[in-house]
Amino acid sequence: MGERAVSSTIDTQRQLIVQIEELKKERKAVILVHNYQRGEVQDIADFRGDSLGLSQSAARTKAEVIVFCGVHFMAETAAILNPDKIVLLPDENAGCPMADMITAPQLREKKKLYPGAKVVCYVNTTAEVKAESDVCCTSANAVEVINSLPPEEEILFVPDKYLGAYVMSRTGRKLILWNGYCPTHVQILPEDILYQKFLHPKAKVVVHPECRPDVIAMADEVRSTTGICRYAQETNAREIIVGTETGILYRLAQENPDKIFYPASGKAVCPNMKLINLEKILWALQDLQPRVEVSEEIRQRALKAVSRMLDFRG
Repeated sequence: MGERAVSSTIDTQRQLIVQIEELKKERKAVILVHNYQRGEVQDIADFRGDSLGLSQSAARTKAEVIVFCGVHFMAETAAILNPDKIVLLPDENAGCPMADMITAPQLREKKKLYPGAKVVCYVNTTAEVKAESDVCCTSANAVEVINSLPPEEEILFVPDKYLGAYVMSRTGRKLILWNGYCPTHVQILPEDILYQKFLHPKAKVVVHPECRPDVIAMADEVRSTTGICRYAQETNAREIIVGTETGILYRLAQENPDKIFYPASGKAVCPNMKLINLEKILWALQDLQPRVEVSEEIRQRALKAVSRMLDFRG
């Protein structure tokens, strides 16, 4: 029974993939997939990457329909960059808790306390928050973005206090930090790194800058998700402990079959990233729903911050 069940699942997936590919051509669609998505979703990506890479792909695409397999703020960013295209998020419930930790009214109140400060917002924010910001950044280019600002300027960095703390350590700049964080990355604790190092003493440790400072202090490298993928290919280490959402291990194993990857913590799973599956992608292409749209007034204001973000390669 077990073997038949597995075979049936594989056959179903193959059928879904065939239907998705056919409908994708018919709709003139492109499928963008974040590194934290399910493995079978990553496999059908036209472009797979982190927030910066996917934003760059969205800005360049000639497709008429963008299917964004990620979370809501990512699809919104694609909509900001592509007002003439249909942007689909296959599960409308795929949100980001960190993005929900700051609202535009809250940011406006904070700006009143620091009227001369430049606002740098992490891409993990709503379009409304981006519209209130001077420049957007991702984990891949946050250090570059901060270094590009005049040294005498005050900087209000929202919403991730841990990414902000990491940027301060790399730039020497004093940032005014918002009290936000990623609920998935804070699941990774120093004792998790110690335990994995005990089990795998020869392994290198690479972590995401959304991790806590005490975890970052234990890492050999700190990288964005695409940076982690690049590090895995470049390092001579055969074993790597990975401190970010566990979905990235699928890509790492695909691209580096000669290396072994260990999750820093099995608890580092983003439930929102796992909401999208092949069925929902097919349904989205069939119905051209759920759509992610941004009002033109908000879009125009947010576009300035997002466009500046794309000037930095990361």
